[in-house]
Amino acid sequence: MKTLSLSDAQLLPLWRRPIALLFLGAIAMPVAFSTWSALLNNFVIEAAEFDGADIGLLHTVREIPGFLAIGVIALIIFIREQVLGLVSLAMLGLATAVTAQFPSMGGILTITMLSSIGFHYYETVNQSLQLQWIDKARAPQMLGWLMAAGSAATLVIYVLIVLMWDTLGLTYSIVYWASGGFTALVAIYCLIAYPQFESPHPQIKKMVLRKRYWLYYALQFMAGARRQIFVVFAGFMMVEKFGFEVHEVTRLMLINLVANMIFAPLMGRIVAVWGERRALAFEYVGLICVFLAYGGIYYFGWGVILASALYVIDHMFFALALALKTYFQKIADPADIAPTAAVAFTINHIAAVFLPVLLGMLWLMSPGAVFILAASMAAVSLILSLMIPRHPVKGQETIFSRSVLSAAE
Repeated sequence: MKTLSLSDAQLLPLWRRPIALLFLGAIAMPVAFSTWSALLNNFVIEAAEFDGADIGLLHTVREIPGFLAIGVIALIIFIREQVLGLVSLAMLGLATAVTAQFPSMGGILTITMLSSIGFHYYETVNQSLQLQWIDKARAPQMLGWLMAAGSAATLVIYVLIVLMWDTLGLTYSIVYWASGGFTALVAIYCLIAYPQFESPHPQIKKMVLRKRYWLYYALQFMAGARRQIFVVFAGFMMVEKFGFEVHEVTRLMLINLVANMIFAPLMGRIVAVWGERRALAFEYVGLICVFLAYGGIYYFGWGVILASALYVIDHMFFALALALKTYFQKIADPADIAPTAAVAFTINHIAAVFLPVLLGMLWLMSPGAVFILAASMAAVSLILSLMIPRHPVKGQETIFSRSVLSAAE
């Protein structure tokens, strides 16, 4: 397969350049993953009679490969990052396609593990390639557009589910085969159609843990912990408490997608103008309010309209997570990007391995307490975000770095 530098790649037709490959991945990945997520709560309740503890166990199993994402470092010694990412994307698609063929606790857990390996290894490599291939000055806006592209692709799938689920009598099997098959085919096409793109900075192929990245590691850990609340329990609440059916859950996700298409590029612009500290602080203040309101639904009996609105608002805040990527891009040694992406993904998933199971048990006793705990996690993240300098660069990774530099002078 032909290998090109990033500068030579700019001579190719637009559809064969690195940014086009990133957009194809941004479209293909969420088609499989988001469809799996949209149908999951209804599928596991109907097929295997899951309760809160079971769904917590499922998501713990799903997050184990994320915890083991550090294995990407070992794999890129033998496999190019670009190839590894596309093979992982194909694995995600194929595993998603056969999900409905295993309607039991053991089958669901096994297929979930396989699809999760594909998802987490693809995302680890994808984040690394984004930061290597996109210029720092363009990164916030371009990352926002990549998010919007993924939302647009998923929107098409969700519209089809909403319009055709009852009309055509769609089944879980049909939808999973269609969405997973699409993702797998796009991955195979990209393996064939695109040359290998070489980053200008060769990547270190061993684990990198640097003391000066400590704030980035801490923010990744807290982001992973609070994400579990939304991914595992926000959607589950809509089905368990309010009795949402498949087309109703999907309709709610459609609203999320439209909002993301509109606001993700705007969020990229906000990060570029405000800077990472202000953008992340805004996100975490908003999340504190959202999670406290979630708790109020259980403690004060607030209704389904508020719950639905909070679900959309909560999802919109995910777009500001791109500020964590651009923060690291600004403080990192260029050769550290690939190994640190793997390390950060592992750190991001430390809490994910044990938190869903523990919170699943807490859910059985007090669902509202789960969301109060999430608000506390968002508060910790807010404190950490305020430690980011206004203009982070290598040598000024935190607000304390300035003091150290001033003292040295």
